[in-house]
Amino acid sequence: MLTVIPTPIGNLQDITLRALEALREADVIAAEDTRHSGILLHHHGISKPMVSFHEHNEAGKTAVLVEEIAQGRKVALITDAGMPGISDPGFRLVRACRERDLPVTVLPGPSAVVTALAGSGLPSDSFYFGGFLPVKSGQRRNELEAAIAREETSIYFESPYRLAKSLGVLAEVAPEASVCVARELTKKFEEYRRGKPAELAVHYDAHPPKGEITLLISNK
Repeated sequence: MLTVIPTPIGNLQDITLRALEALREADVIAAEDTRHSGILLHHHGISKPMVSFHEHNEAGKTAVLVEEIAQGRKVALITDAGMPGISDPGFRLVRACRERDLPVTVLPGPSAVVTALAGSGLPSDSFYFGGFLPVKSGQRRNELEAAIAREETSIYFESPYRLAKSLGVLAEVAPEASVCVARELTKKFEEYRRGKPAELAVHYDAHPPKGEITLLISNK
């Protein structure tokens, strides 16, 4: 059995009773970063064998874990924060299990995307999630132009080091866009800051942000 378990995006208490039960019952926990996940497990008094499962070893580890699942072992899949497979390792393992008709259970839980959207005040009846904004400037501009052309609210993850620059580009292509920067969600310094692209670009250029950032864009 493969159990896909979302983990807290900041506050270690934001984990379900069912998720904790699944972690305690697992034979092995596949974690994006075993040291990082070890903090969560220790916080909740859980001690289980862990194996690393990240973007650099996902292909090789998938085959190994699938065989363990086929032999009846319970494998729990977690990432550093949020839902495995959503801009994080995981979908290849789920796909391999589906192709072998092996049992897969996905637990509901924390998601930076949905949390940011719910707290942004931007239209939430439909939305587009684009993962991380492209690093290359030309591709980033194209993606931001596509975002403002959509009817839906567009949501991206962005590096704090590129946020001000991305907002500056957005100010050029869509100066009247409605924007929300959701930062450090569920943590001590959680912040939702709304405004037009130019004013937000000025703010974050003068006050370089830290932490995890979700960028939301709407033309409404």
